[in-house]
Amino acid sequence: MLIIKDNFKTKLESPTYIALGNFDGLHLGHMSLIDKTVKLAKENNAKSMVYIFENHPLTIINPEISPKLIMSNKTKIKLLEDSGIDIVNLVSFDKEFMKITPEEFIKNMVNFYNAKGIIIGFNYRFGYKNLGDVEMLQRYSSILGYKLYICEAVSKNHEVVSSSKIRHLIAEGDVVKARLLLGRPISATGEVIRGKQLGRTIGFPTVNLNYNKGYILPKGGVYFTTIEYDGVLYKAITNIGYNPTVEGGKLSVETYILGFDKQIYDEVIKINFIKRIRDEVKFDTIENLKNQLEKDKRYVYNQKI
Repeated sequence: MLIIKDNFKTKLESPTYIALGNFDGLHLGHMSLIDKTVKLAKENNAKSMVYIFENHPLTIINPEISPKLIMSNKTKIKLLEDSGIDIVNLVSFDKEFMKITPEEFIKNMVNFYNAKGIIIGFNYRFGYKNLGDVEMLQRYSSILGYKLYICEAVSKNHEVVSSSKIRHLIAEGDVVKARLLLGRPISATGEVIRGKQLGRTIGFPTVNLNYNKGYILPKGGVYFTTIEYDGVLYKAITNIGYNPTVEGGKLSVETYILGFDKQIYDEVIKINFIKRIRDEVKFDTIENLKNQLEKDKRYVYNQKI
């Protein structure tokens, strides 16, 4: 797979079929559109491309309301590679790009990327002030000689799949339902940092995640999670919160990994949130906290991944 970062500077010789969209999270609806792009490109002896922004447009348009992200670009690229996409164009959304008119945007797709097919969602908008829409793309298809393919919304268990819905579910701690719509567990990746090391004094040594605050975390509480480390998947208990029993003070992501005793400071782990177990609770004594953690451990031990 070829990764480029091109804001309409490079001309591609091969004909392309291009998937357009925000693709925040690459949920089931996005992946349906991308699978169609790969299929169409193969059928027409062309290259498949995903045109995706490196940064969320709202970070430039209105940073104050820019949402926290569901997924990193690194993870997106890996998923797109696995899907069979030939080219990922990771475009930088800046003030210059923001001024491109919808008409210029469409013409650039054809003139620079040799677009023979454009694949979009039913509600796709683009160009300066989002003035471009599906009807405009349809109108220009006959003028510029490309085919337009419009993908309808994807539903799961009678629920329309959308990034905003998934964000809401994560914020509410419903990681089970969020996983259904996303197609994979909600996750957080980061380096392991030193905490207060109080867990080891009661037989529950934990790892603390230095998480990126630009990404959304599930609602505070205790979760059944899995940890990806060095190619192995471990069951774990993760607490998102303020450790009220020991007066933690600031928000932390702290994980006890079952059957794991390595020191992994400064190493990168990935936490997958499988199910919310309970709220974070302030216990009267450390002994009561330990007893609850034993219950949590037994619960997680008996769960299937």
